[in-house]
Amino acid sequence: MASSQTAKNDISLAEWALVEEIRAGKWKNLDFPRIAREDFDLNGIEFVNTLFEAPTESYLKKLKQNADDHGVKMILIMVDEEGDGCADTKGGRKQFEINHRKWVDIAQYLGCHAVRTNCRGPENVDRQQALEWADESYNMLLEYARPANINIVIENHGGVSNDPDWMISLIKKINNPAFGTYPDWRNPSDEFDNYTYLQKTLPYAKGMSYRNQPTEELTANMIRLCRDSGYQGWYGIESKGREEVKKGIELLKKYLLHQ
Repeated sequence: MASSQTAKNDISLAEWALVEEIRAGKWKNLDFPRIAREDFDLNGIEFVNTLFEAPTESYLKKLKQNADDHGVKMILIMVDEEGDGCADTKGGRKQFEINHRKWVDIAQYLGCHAVRTNCRGPENVDRQQALEWADESYNMLLEYARPANINIVIENHGGVSNDPDWMISLIKKINNPAFGTYPDWRNPSDEFDNYTYLQKTLPYAKGMSYRNQPTEELTANMIRLCRDSGYQGWYGIESKGREEVKKGIELLKKYLLHQ
């Protein structure tokens, strides 16, 4: 079982949970460590790359200092708008790798353990063809990330990444211990069985994108599945808004940390 750079289970705050506050100008990425500690008393934070103002050296030094001052661990960077890991052109796959390099470097500098990527592929793509394309993209990126000791993970954000069997095939094809899944719990629907997805991809998980489920019972089932599987690591709460974050903390403490 791959872990996510922690010897025990703990709760982190995913920046996307409070994205509306940031967009409204209530606080900035540099304030994220303070928000996590003072407002929620959480030990970890998970960034979104598009919310970094200007990641210059002085900016990153300040961010590190803020995290140190508040005793907050920086876990990973969720990378959006930098290309798709299943691009349908050779140039697109190479550009995907190039675009993610800077976030690998920033993740290493900040002490994060992983960079989260997107891998959707074109609509109605042939699954075998998608495997070949993604294999090329991720082997390039993993090779770049290797000296930095940064894990590369895929979150189920649509397309082929929503197919757990395809994801497992890709992970086995690449066969690299630094490569894994980052399951987004989302909500169950006719189009997406979140419980089955989590169940199948858990052995390869290097983090959790936790979301409150429609009922406490469903949330408890998801938590128990992770706990009983042997997964140990961070649960990054991505449920939208402060009240949902607080609810997630309560449920994780009830069904995970206090067991």
